[in-house]
Amino acid sequence: MVTLNYKHLRYFWTVAKAGSIARAAQQLQRTPQSISGQIQELESTLGTELFRRAGRGLELTDVGRHALLYADRIFTMGDELLDDLRERPARRALEFKVGVAEGMPKAMVYRMIEPALHLDQDVRLICREGRLPFLLADLAVHRFDMVIADRPMPNNLNVRGFSHLLGECGLTFFGSPPLLDSLTGTFPALLDQAPFLLPGEDAAIRPRLLQWFDEHDIRPRIVGEFDDSALMNSFGQTGTGLFVAPTATAAYLCKQYRVRVIGHAADVKEQFYAITTDQRLEHPAVVALSRAAREDIFGTVK
Repeated sequence: MVTLNYKHLRYFWTVAKAGSIARAAQQLQRTPQSISGQIQELESTLGTELFRRAGRGLELTDVGRHALLYADRIFTMGDELLDDLRERPARRALEFKVGVAEGMPKAMVYRMIEPALHLDQDVRLICREGRLPFLLADLAVHRFDMVIADRPMPNNLNVRGFSHLLGECGLTFFGSPPLLDSLTGTFPALLDQAPFLLPGEDAAIRPRLLQWFDEHDIRPRIVGEFDDSALMNSFGQTGTGLFVAPTATAAYLCKQYRVRVIGHAADVKEQFYAITTDQRLEHPAVVALSRAAREDIFGTVK
């Protein structure tokens, strides 16, 4: 099997560009005899002449011109590869692939992920939402660096993973100013028979919230159920109903959706987990996220 010697091809390419063996020898810091011998070996390998004499110089044969087109592509791409690899460590963004379980409060997800975007290295965030079992299956084959969920890793899944508690906080109730002005009484009694937007069935907090209603003998009038918390917040902004969100996001929601806080249920805890394939957190973005959750987000909010 005939193989191409790229050193010989480089010498041919340089001679073709320089126009003579003597000039090419100077550029390559080789003797003209060495350059001439290398080209003869290349011609022998290819079974054809690449140059012909033209006065005191050389000119390419038809085959030589055709070979030069390929050599141009090969060495141009080679130079681009070297440039790319030299620059890559400095300019390549760190890819951070996150799966977000359905039913997770979007404002809370943002608060937890946002600190990971401020590393010394640029970060390219890839965020996908889906049902937890499917996200964990993708995590197992390294399509995600981390899955954020409101519950730990289920025991009934044949998937290797580790649950890292990021933190927990209570719930806060919100409403639009016009809706609140129409209600009477004090919290939590004013929730009874008030229009209410309920988190969807995938939200881990939903059964705890319903149990809290029962314990306080409150029967809100459920006017909507939402898997997407951002959509629920938008409906809450319009006055369709009251709604709840993690207390850690209260200031953000009041500003973003122009709603008011009605009251708190500090004993109804919503938990947040980072699920990874590593027993110890390794990815720089996951480490930064975990530290911020522990020290800044949940450290002062209950």
